[in-house]
Amino acid sequence: MNGEVDIAVIGAGQAGLSSGYFARRAGLEPGSGFVVFDHAPAPGGAWQFRWPTLTFTTVHGIYRLPGMEMAPQDASAPVAPAVSDYFREYENRFDLRVHRPVDVHRVSPRADGRLDLATSEGDWIARGVINATGTWEKPFWPRYPGADLFRGRQLHTADYRGPDEFAGKRVVIVGGGASAIQHLLEIARVADTTWVTRRDPEFTERPFDIHWGREVIARVEDRVRRGLPPESVVKATGYQLTPEIKAAREAGILHRRPMFERLTPEGVAWEDGSTVAADVVLWATGFRAALDHLAPLRLREPGGGIRMEGTRVVADPRIHLVGYGPSASTIGANRAGRAAVRELRRHLAEREPALAS
Repeated sequence: MNGEVDIAVIGAGQAGLSSGYFARRAGLEPGSGFVVFDHAPAPGGAWQFRWPTLTFTTVHGIYRLPGMEMAPQDASAPVAPAVSDYFREYENRFDLRVHRPVDVHRVSPRADGRLDLATSEGDWIARGVINATGTWEKPFWPRYPGADLFRGRQLHTADYRGPDEFAGKRVVIVGGGASAIQHLLEIARVADTTWVTRRDPEFTERPFDIHWGREVIARVEDRVRRGLPPESVVKATGYQLTPEIKAAREAGILHRRPMFERLTPEGVAWEDGSTVAADVVLWATGFRAALDHLAPLRLREPGGGIRMEGTRVVADPRIHLVGYGPSASTIGANRAGRAAVRELRRHLAEREPALAS
């Protein structure tokens, strides 16, 4: 047994660091009052794994962590190293003492009402858990007939490292989200591209203001209250029609084809018999919430999601999810960390009054 804490935070991306910060603000001490586990080898959350050509020009929503601003960045600077440095400085300034690299294999209920955490550094006991594991560890690969026959290369957004390796090749890019469009704009400069999506992408010139943000959050909150999986941000908002996107549409780069029926040894094929030859299929098909370690708690509803009120899991108020559902945004993650710490401490104090002091 490594230790016993009131709150275990799983994940040290933005949502996890925000939770650690507010645990500190609430008077909890690292190692006894709370502990933060991180699967990643270094600070930076999922940002440290982003492709080198992703710069501050193209990302949306790098938002400051609570209590500390990020230093101004050159628009052409790569995102990954800058955010990693910011997260590292943040952890040090607030003495969060993140345990890494640590895998949390499972969280299980105990007979005494607490929770067992089986981790790669040993077992821990916690009274409550704030889960902030995000999605980067679970890339979603759709299953299509012929995938095992395709003689070219297949990769996912999680494996993407920039356009240069695709120079002169024929590349099929699958997906209608922000990553797919960013990949397409980069790769189209050096390769022959085909873009396919399951549904028509929605582009909008509406500015993403506070009113629109509230509408999106309300829409996602409604889904998680009903125990349904949260939908993607682009599906909820549409894709912002920036000058760069307008130019790409006019140039034919963002000409979308419907989803193909199958892969062939030489490329992809549609139901009508049309085909496209390809050397590479890039699956920009998103990610799923990394929640397998919570399976022993049986939190999922028949609809496939987890029913929540705010950050609290309805089926088990000892568990809070941050960076999931309506808090799966850079701004929402900060607010969720504060709410999760506050509500979880209140719940634990009601069960064990000594914790209220």
